[in-house]
This record gives sequence, structure tokens and C-alpha cells, in this order.
Amino acid sequence: MFEFFANIFGYLLNFLYNIVNNYGIAIILFTVIIKLLLLPLSIKQQKTMKKTVKIQEKVKVLQFKYKNDQEKLNQEMMNLYKSENMSPFSGCLTGIIQLLLLLSIFYLVRSPITYMQKMDKEEINQYVSQLQEAGKQVSNVYPEIDLIREYNWLKENNLDNSNVERLNIKMDFFGLDLSKIPQQNMSDYTVYIIPLLYILSSFISIRMTTAMQQKQNKQEKVVVDGKTGKEIVQKEEENEIDTVMQTNKMMSWMMPIMSISIAFVAPLGLALYWLVNNILMILERLVLDKVIKTGAEEE
Repeated sequence: MFEFFANIFGYLLNFLYNIVNNYGIAIILFTVIIKLLLLPLSIKQQKTMKKTVKIQEKVKVLQFKYKNDQEKLNQEMMNLYKSENMSPFSGCLTGIIQLLLLLSIFYLVRSPITYMQKMDKEEINQYVSQLQEAGKQVSNVYPEIDLIREYNWLKENNLDNSNVERLNIKMDFFGLDLSKIPQQNMSDYTVYIIPLLYILSSFISIRMTTAMQQKQNKQEKVVVDGKTGKEIVQKEEENEIDTVMQTNKMMSWMMPIMSISIAFVAPLGLALYWLVNNILMILERLVLDKVIKTGAEEE
């Protein structure tokens, strides 16, 4: 399935590359277009999050009222979501789409010759074998990146093969070689620029999400004050807030560490996509949060 979507995305990325003739700029434009296509889903997700906060008062009351009758509680919860025109599984679709997108683009950026240039696997393997026979190192994980890097050598040794030109993907991006893998080029300080910026943007994104969730949780606590079962509901709410804060605090440290592991073993082209995607996601959250909040106040 991931190969299918990577193949589709490959047409778009190749189209953009042929226009700008630069792999890095093509990735940036590609990321922007994908974000725009997913904008309706992002707006729906933000609205769902806001709406979920608003119905927490009713949810807490139901949880207190039917705390000894789980079957009745589940039934009333489903009725509540139905009356509010919401689905308790609304977040699942977004998560599935994001995972599908992430893995598909990983396939695309890892194998640009296959998905962008549409070169046959057999021919790719022939070039790989040629490099290996010449004693050149070829990665088992990113062989196509090595083919692009060795384009000049392959061209000199395949004068009668016009298809070798399809390996000529310009990976230079403002002095940065997007075909390089930081783990394999530790002595080159330039390979750290994009991964470090990606890690920084990931940290900012996580901190922003944490702050929004904490704000929403505080709003939920105010909503339930004065309702039936005040003391019990309030205690449960405080426990819930503590749990969320603990979880987000852990994520604030864990995610950048995971980002380092991923960004430093992948080609810089993939890190560039993640970096641009993070920046756009931060801007998207800020704008949508303000727009949706303004719209809710007007209503």
C-alpha cells in the first residue's frame, strides 16, 4: 500500500522537480501542496478538539451518574456523541492518514529513482551491481541515494546508455547535499544543520501541543465546578490533568531523542521534508486555533 501512494506522490515530486530543477526546492513545494490538500482534515480535527472540550461537562456528569453501571454509561456516552454529531473515534482517521502519509513519503524520498524517475528495478540493480563490482560502497538501505551520488562515475562508464541520465537528480540545496546521510558523514558539519533544525522544530511543536492541552484541561475543570458530584468530579479532573502533564513532560524529552535517531540515519532529503512539515504544522496550529476560537466566540 505504501508503495502505491509513494508512486503517486512520485509523479507530483517529479513534476515539481522538472519545474524548479532542484530537489530541495521541489521537496518544499511538495510539502506545502500536501499540507494544503490535508487542510480540510486539519480544520476538522481542530474543531473536533475544541468541541470535545466543550462537552466534557456532560461527559463528567455521566461518568459520575453511572459510575456503577458501565453498560448504561457506555450507552449514554454513545447517545451524547450522537446528539453532538461527533464520533468517539474521530481522531483515529487522522492518525491513520498521518501514518500512511509518513511511511509513503519515507518510501518516496528513500527511493527517488524508483518513484520519481520510474526506473525499472532490474535496471537499478544492474547499476548497483556495477558500483559494487568497482569496489564502491552501496548502502543496503539507501542504494538509490548512492546511485545518485555516483552519477558522474556511472555516466563515464555507461556512455551508450541514455537511461543513466535519469540518475542525475540535483541534490544540492544551498550548499547542502541532500543525498548525504549524517551517520555516514560525521566529519562534515553541514550534515547536522537540517537534522538539528528538525529536532528544534519538533520540540517547539510538542511544547505548543502540551500548552494547548494544559489550557484545555484547565477550562474543563472550571466547567464542572458547581455540578452534581462536585467534589468527586473535581478530584478526577485534577488527576487527569496531572496525568496529561506527566505524559507530555515525558514526550517533550522523548520525542527529540527519537528525532535524533531518525534524522541522523536518514538522507537529508527526508529530514528536510520533516523540517518543512513541522514548520507548516506549527503555523497551521497557530492560525487555525485563532480562527476557530474567533469563529466560536462569534457564534
